[in-house]
Amino acid sequence: MELFNVYPLVNITPVKALGAKLWDDQGQEYLDFYGGHAVISIGHSHPHYVQRLTEQLQNIGFYSNSVQIPIQTQLAHKLGQVSGYEDYALFLCNSGAEANENALKLASFHTGKTRVVAFKGAFHGRTSGAVAATDNPKIVAPFNASHAVSFLEYDLAAVETTLQGGDVCAVIIEPIQGVGGIIRPSDEFLQGLAALCQQYGALLIADEVQSGYGRSGKFFAHQHAGIRPDIISVAKGMGNGFPVGGILIAPELKASYGLLGTTFGGNHLACAAALAVLEVIEQENLLAHATEMGNYLRTELLAHAGAEEIRGRGLLVGIKYDFAIKDVRDKLLSEHHIFVGNASDPTVLRLLPPLNITKAEVDRFLQALYALVAPAVSA
Repeated sequence: MELFNVYPLVNITPVKALGAKLWDDQGQEYLDFYGGHAVISIGHSHPHYVQRLTEQLQNIGFYSNSVQIPIQTQLAHKLGQVSGYEDYALFLCNSGAEANENALKLASFHTGKTRVVAFKGAFHGRTSGAVAATDNPKIVAPFNASHAVSFLEYDLAAVETTLQGGDVCAVIIEPIQGVGGIIRPSDEFLQGLAALCQQYGALLIADEVQSGYGRSGKFFAHQHAGIRPDIISVAKGMGNGFPVGGILIAPELKASYGLLGTTFGGNHLACAAALAVLEVIEQENLLAHATEMGNYLRTELLAHAGAEEIRGRGLLVGIKYDFAIKDVRDKLLSEHHIFVGNASDPTVLRLLPPLNITKAEVDRFLQALYALVAPAVSA
């Protein structure tokens, strides 16, 4: 049997990782400014993370959600404390797509309605409802296309017109679009959106799968706008590489047996990984560090990168040029041994380093970028 060939792969085989560094099977060192799609939040192989997972595995790694699993409650309490959502409830699953799928399902259950409002450029996952709310027809199969989804610009008047139709169960939004090119709706738009959802009885879902867990400098990116969504979806940085996801659910939404469910979600190992991440974020003050490093990175890029625009917040950064960045990205990897990301916009370079990236590592990336873009910018 062979693998189903859906991924275009670079010819690099990482075999070891620590902090923001990777080593391949030839011994070559790389700097990781992408974190495997924003997954590596506290750095590769963090000692506390390794210890937490090792100790848990030596006791019990898995049992299903048919028995008491106290570490789930520990995780819920810790996440509530660190995020500022102690009055919300937590449902655990395995990925960002699964988190958004459950968020949409719960909104439809709660309201009895079917339509979802999403936004141009959105990416919410590849499962049935999540991919239907993703603005990329190439990955939406005919089976997925029957969902009622309205894709809108960041336009409150258009949102209100759609909500007035009376069939909207949820409005789902990324507080900062990742795949879309680090596009950030204004704080005022998010505030107006929250007010409209409340006025018309639709649930507001904040998709924080990429922008959450401290990446923006606050625990959640929507917190910059001072809003409190009805449902918040999380994954990626939540487990620092271990598959885990979840939704934070406002107290107005009530649970009942069988309403949602999962076999693997909230298993012992996943909870140990997620607890380790929260403990490191708190102990190492990584929200403040992400803000500090993000501000430094942004200041330097604005001064020297020759870019059209520097987007994002904290350590969720987009560098927008007036030319396609594929060659720059390729050469950062092949010549300077630095992983970075791209976006659906071919002119945007996407940066998602670990939250504990050092200033020296930021400087190494900056010098490599300047060397590569100077000729293109001049041209």
